[in-house]
Amino acid sequence: MLGRALTSVMWGVVADKYGRKPVLVTTLFSVIIFNTLFGLSSSYWMALTTRGLLGLLSGMLGPMKAYASEVCRKEHSHLALSLMSSSRGIGLIVGPAIGGYLAQPADKYPGIFSVNSIFGRFLYFLPCLCISLLAIAAVIACFWLPETLHKHTEDTMLNSSTEAVEEPCSDLNAEQSGSGCLSLFTNWPLMSTITVYCIFSLQDMAYAEVFSLWAVSDRKYGGLSFSSQDVGSVLSISGLLLLIYQILIYPLVANSIDPITLVRAIALLTIPLLSSYPFMPALSGSILQLALNCASFLKNSFSVTTMTVFNILMNDAVSQDLRASANGLSVTLMSIFKTIAPAVAGVIFSWAQRRQTAPFLPGDHLVFFMLNVFTVIGLMLTFRPFYARNGTSNH
Repeated sequence: MLGRALTSVMWGVVADKYGRKPVLVTTLFSVIIFNTLFGLSSSYWMALTTRGLLGLLSGMLGPMKAYASEVCRKEHSHLALSLMSSSRGIGLIVGPAIGGYLAQPADKYPGIFSVNSIFGRFLYFLPCLCISLLAIAAVIACFWLPETLHKHTEDTMLNSSTEAVEEPCSDLNAEQSGSGCLSLFTNWPLMSTITVYCIFSLQDMAYAEVFSLWAVSDRKYGGLSFSSQDVGSVLSISGLLLLIYQILIYPLVANSIDPITLVRAIALLTIPLLSSYPFMPALSGSILQLALNCASFLKNSFSVTTMTVFNILMNDAVSQDLRASANGLSVTLMSIFKTIAPAVAGVIFSWAQRRQTAPFLPGDHLVFFMLNVFTVIGLMLTFRPFYARNGTSNH
């Protein structure tokens, strides 16, 4: 996260100048190299260094958000960015499976992997190698990806039907490049959107941290006494349902509701949802499983919908030649907030454990109340005078 925060804006500028594909390919090659070296780490500092270098060279996230909105027609921009967000759902399913089944292969599958082999000496090399192979497949797939950074004259765009198909999806009212990258900081529709985006990102990251801690903690402390495998099952089910939601349901919702109105509605629905979590330890058996899986799916779908909407609004707030830089700036600020969130969430959770008999907000009631505080702050910032939407600031 620290490495990504340091270089995301730089990679965005590079993508705006030289194209989206060079940054994408560079990131994939860094994954192939440094993820493999991470699996071969023989010391803590080697592991830390390889992860840090991977973060520094992972410039893909910002440019890919710009690419997703440029590679399709305007009417499909919501679906394109929702598919980007769906990668999180896929990761929740595939990631734990790769790590869980392939780590320490010599112990789990002695008939296939010898203790004296490289997989016996480096216990986590096999899952890292699998990720690197997936990255190699992605590099090969890049040969079929079109470059979307085009700088056409008006006549060319009018006369060429091919170029018209590749016309960027952003609003025609998007602010122009102005004085370059520095103009992003004076673009208030963009900066207000990024600020609210970061608040909701902090809440989402804090929730992810709290959820696992709360689920595995003992029932006498207001938790569910789940095992790590139980938590993984809940997350995997949520991830699968989230993927279905993003592909089939979200585009219908997005096309029928104004984006910022959708964010406000989700924030209002999130408040009672989070407030219900402290009461779940009173349930048990299949009723608990059903309630928890439904709540987890709703919370994750709310979060992904909110992030997708803000990605669309950020792309709409700038012209194409600054779009990757704008997304790089948002990734930098988001990474900082996501670095802070787990620490803040952990401190609040520890404090709540010592307040089991408090007269006001006892135990985990305090934790989910604080999550709702961030939700309310984000909701309030979606209104004027703080929030300004490009071309439609009255929304």
